[in-house]
Amino acid sequence: RLLTSRKAPREQPPVKSCVSAGCCCHSCRYYFPCQRWLAVEEDDGQIVRELVPVDEAFVKKDSENDGQSLATLGLEQKAKSTTYTVKVKTGDKKNAGTDANIFITLYGSKDDTGIVSLKASKINKNKFERGKVDEFTVESVDIGDLKKIKIGHDNKGNSTGWFLEWVEIDAPSLGQCLKFPCGRWLDKSEDDGAIERIIFPAELQTTEYIPFVPYEITVYTSDIFGAGTDADVFIVLYGSDGICTQQKSLCLNKREQRMYFERNSVNQFIVELEDVGDIIEKIRIGHKGGGLNSGWHLDRVAIRRLLPNGK
Repeated sequence: RLLTSRKAPREQPPVKSCVSAGCCCHSCRYYFPCQRWLAVEEDDGQIVRELVPVDEAFVKKDSENDGQSLATLGLEQKAKSTTYTVKVKTGDKKNAGTDANIFITLYGSKDDTGIVSLKASKINKNKFERGKVDEFTVESVDIGDLKKIKIGHDNKGNSTGWFLEWVEIDAPSLGQCLKFPCGRWLDKSEDDGAIERIIFPAELQTTEYIPFVPYEITVYTSDIFGAGTDADVFIVLYGSDGICTQQKSLCLNKREQRMYFERNSVNQFIVELEDVGDIIEKIRIGHKGGGLNSGWHLDRVAIRRLLPNGK
């Protein structure tokens, strides 16, 4: 969008929320003031900045706008959810791809996700094609340790038969990445004619790592002309002893990039990241540029680590 089409500033900016996963609240909140441009054509031309925390009193005067909207209530509700990254590999066989609608159910030790449609692949516009891997995000309440999945299709479309090679599910909150091998047709005219299958994880192909923890990240965009951005904003957290998280985009897709980081807005995100410990020494926040109006004037960032049961 053109710079002049940015929304006018609001007296009480709403809190828009984007949730990847989370739990309950922890009391320690870090404040990182910026009050500078992240723009090639402004200030020193940098689009990435490292920020260090300051005392809470520095931003206390603005605390009345933090977390007072209805959107924040939705954030707290969704903060109890867990995020799974689901990768699906279609086999490299003739007519292996499908145009049918694919669904999956994840079964855990506590509960199941219910039927989830796999609609928007993060990798391919035309999903479930021969030899391709598609990636999806599934959000659910805590279902416990993942035990099995059920995957299938509705047999609708011009080419419905599907050869499923495997499914891989990454659960950062559990610190596990599980592989569910299939290697069979889901096709009424092939194999046993089944169009849905229950699959168990292959124990020898399970990867374990230190579980991620959820962080609540609140981003305040400044109230000056042209402050908003549609660029892909990312963040890195640094703890003591050189520990840091991966670089993580705060928006899941371009639609969210257009929704968030408007002038005079407050945006909250709950993101699962590597645990950097009890102390956050600094953060690195920036964007990847691109687009007509990528320049961004960041006022400040507030971060708190969320742990189960307030521990």
